Amino acid sequence: MNRCSFLPAFFRLCGLCCGILLWLVGCSPSTPPPKYTIGFSQCTNGDAWRQAMLAGMQKELSFYPEVRFRIKDAHDDSRLQEKQIREFLREKVDLLIVSANEAEPITPIVEEAFNRGIPVVILDRRTTSKLYTAYVGGNNLEVGQAAGNYVGNLLQGRGNVLEVLGAPGASPAVDRHRGFAQALASYPGLHLVAQVHGDWKRPSVMARLPTILRQHPETNLIFAHNDRMALGAYQVCKKLGLDQRIRVIGVDGLPGPHGGLQFVQDGVLAATMLYPPGGEEAIRTAMKILRKETYEKENTLSTMVIDSTNVLTMKLQTEKLTSQQQDIQRQQRLLQQQRDTYASQQTVLYVLAAALLGAGVLGLLVWRAFRANRRINRQLGEQNQEILSQRNQIQEFAERARVETEAKLRFFTNFSHELRTPLTLILGPVEEMLTSGPEMPAAQRQDLGLIRRNAQRLLQLVNQLMDFRKIDVGKMPVRATEGNLVAFVREIMDVFERPARQRGISLRFLPAEPVIPLWFDVNILDKVFFNLLSNALKFTPDRGHITVSIQPLPADRTVRISVEDDGSGISDEDKAHIFEWFYQGQQSVAKGSGMGLALALGLTRLHQGQLTFTSQPGKGSTFVVTLPLELPATLRSDSPSALVSPAFALDEGITNPGLAPDLAGTLATGASSEALVLVIEDNPEVNAFLAQKLQPHFQVSTAFDGATGLRMAAESIPDLIVCDVMLPELSGLEVVAQLKGDWRTSHIPVVLLTARNAPEQQVEGVQAGADLYLTKPFNPTFLLESLRTLLANREKQREHFRRELSVDTVTVAPQRVDQKFLADLTAIIEANLSRSELSVEDVARSLGISRVQLYRKVKAVLGTGVTDFIQGIRLTKARQLLLDDELTIAEVAYQLGFSSPSYFSTSFKARYQVSPSEFRAMHTTAG
Repeated sequence: MNRCSFLPAFFRLCGLCCGILLWLVGCSPSTPPPKYTIGFSQCTNGDAWRQAMLAGMQKELSFYPEVRFRIKDAHDDSRLQEKQIREFLREKVDLLIVSANEAEPITPIVEEAFNRGIPVVILDRRTTSKLYTAYVGGNNLEVGQAAGNYVGNLLQGRGNVLEVLGAPGASPAVDRHRGFAQALASYPGLHLVAQVHGDWKRPSVMARLPTILRQHPETNLIFAHNDRMALGAYQVCKKLGLDQRIRVIGVDGLPGPHGGLQFVQDGVLAATMLYPPGGEEAIRTAMKILRKETYEKENTLSTMVIDSTNVLTMKLQTEKLTSQQQDIQRQQRLLQQQRDTYASQQTVLYVLAAALLGAGVLGLLVWRAFRANRRINRQLGEQNQEILSQRNQIQEFAERARVETEAKLRFFTNFSHELRTPLTLILGPVEEMLTSGPEMPAAQRQDLGLIRRNAQRLLQLVNQLMDFRKIDVGKMPVRATEGNLVAFVREIMDVFERPARQRGISLRFLPAEPVIPLWFDVNILDKVFFNLLSNALKFTPDRGHITVSIQPLPADRTVRISVEDDGSGISDEDKAHIFEWFYQGQQSVAKGSGMGLALALGLTRLHQGQLTFTSQPGKGSTFVVTLPLELPATLRSDSPSALVSPAFALDEGITNPGLAPDLAGTLATGASSEALVLVIEDNPEVNAFLAQKLQPHFQVSTAFDGATGLRMAAESIPDLIVCDVMLPELSGLEVVAQLKGDWRTSHIPVVLLTARNAPEQQVEGVQAGADLYLTKPFNPTFLLESLRTLLANREKQREHFRRELSVDTVTVAPQRVDQKFLADLTAIIEANLSRSELSVEDVARSLGISRVQLYRKVKAVLGTGVTDFIQGIRLTKARQLLLDDELTIAEVAYQLGFSSPSYFSTSFKARYQVSPSEFRAMHTTAG
């Protein structure tokens, strides 16, 4: 484009802009409609019916954006309402809507407003004067009459009625009572026995009604002046056990989950009288008055009875109306948005038209710049495409690195789990030889102690690897309980006293206060302080000093724990990496796994604390743990945490206290050589180890997978089962669930053995039905005593079942699987009592099991044989039949399946120490 062609185009553009400006001026909006101010004096807005009234007003007002609406809530106070109406008069509102708290106190101020020429719309509650512009509300006299007629038809003209009145002096309460009384007069058989003033509120009814109901127990129906008081009456009746006899009806019929319609549908109320709030009608009447349109002075809202016959229809209609109203409101919002958009666009057009005038002058420069920009944009597009390609490559590399890291960590974790099985086979025999074995030479005991220390050190490394994995994936929860931090740290330091004393190291503890209460997780902080003290002991020279101090800092809402030593210190090269996982410093002595300090830092941060250090080479180091005095409620636990003693710093001789030597003896005598223990363990060495340790005390059978174990348990019905969690195909948790779900094996105690030691995993095992959950490596003596204790507890349970079956009624409520088995067994025996040839095989066949399985199940649950159990049921039934004088003793004997009366008499006397004839004579004499 050359200059000669550009200038005419420019002038044409300027002319077009001027035309647009003239058009916009001509399209300015017309004169806006006049604005009105409506004041609403509400007696109270504290109940659902009043809120529904206000919601209706606001819905209708959405059609009149020119109206300024103001509301004042009197909170059921007539004096306050009079004051608020005077404030409206001073504000010179264009129209006043009044819903009076009480008729007489509010009438004078309403008359004053009317006489001043201010239109007054009376809503719901009338005043005692006719000086008002219009009335909108229901006919309370008609509401009372409708309720009375409904009560008459519901009670068929006969019954006693109790009335719950509204607030004294309120016109709705007066008119509803008068209409109700007039309607009841048409039914001579209906009696209004009592009245209760409920003040329109549910708590008042619940406080006063119980006394009245006790005075008038003959009440058949309660009529409450609103649904809130009706709900209170229903709750009182339910509490007194009268809700099935006394019917309750109310007034309002509001929609919603807490409205009268829902109460009727749920059967709480027998019926409710529809009493529309009238909010929409009040605004419509007010706008007719303000716009000088024709209006009615008396606007009476209709009422109707809502009961079970029409409540669903009414509810659907109200929900439909609500949905339509929401659509209207949504359309109004959209319309307003369009109006706002139009106004903003109009302003923008003014600005754009003016801007176009200046833009024409710069048009040539823009055109020239456009060509240069297009060239630059093309270059930028090529560069952006190259950057995008590089970013995609980086994301692919990052995802690949993440997958590889996750695979390494998963292998890391699984490998750590696998280490627990050989540690079990090492620590188990060693612990038993050291605690319960025969006397051995000192050299051998020293060698065994060396084996135990190094095996425990391996266990320490495994535990630290597991903690590292839990922190890395965020699976280590904090369960803080409140305790004394000073006592907690002192207990940890006690473990270090002996090795420190052996090296002449002074171990000092300097708490600022004797008691410092704190919310903390004992298992987390135990590992933190063990690592810090182990690290200090490792790098402190002989006859050195280690000082642990505790100082609360109230100003910072924290507590500071410092561990200070005078060892070799940390070099400048190591300071930047001291908290990195698996980092080992440049020093040539006291090398470790490189996990202790990194684990301590991770656990401290998990506890929302900080771990810092200061160090000078050759002068020692100070590690400081800063913990918050308070923890969020999500990290707190009501139940105290069990301290899991970690095996930290074992290379310094700090060993965890094992089982006390006296545990090597027999602690329980609940098991005998007849008890059968089933071991389910897939590792052949662990399986053989368990069998070897248990065979001197029990009969032992073994299985190497879950399916075989379930089959052997069902066939042999063992007295106890020891099962590993990690089994091929069918896991130990699934084995436990199937054992507890099968009535043949539901009574058998189950001990789970696993290398998974996380608290949530232990909870999972107990929830599956396990009676005991032991983590590997375990102490064989502790396992043996645990089995004896479980068998002893099982004997107590058998005694409980025997006592439960020794009463006159021989059936047991099938609340658990074992009780259901006993109930089924008892039912089969009772159905065949008359058969003298009834055998154990017959009962087992009816239950679908073998004779051996039935015998072992009954023996395990009740401690008795099947024949004795059948005999016990027959003799218990005999006591009942002997109380019937019409049956002879011989008839009782044959009816219960005894082969002869003499055998019956002998058995009965052996059981109850009296003969059947003596038992009957005693009963006859007592009667």
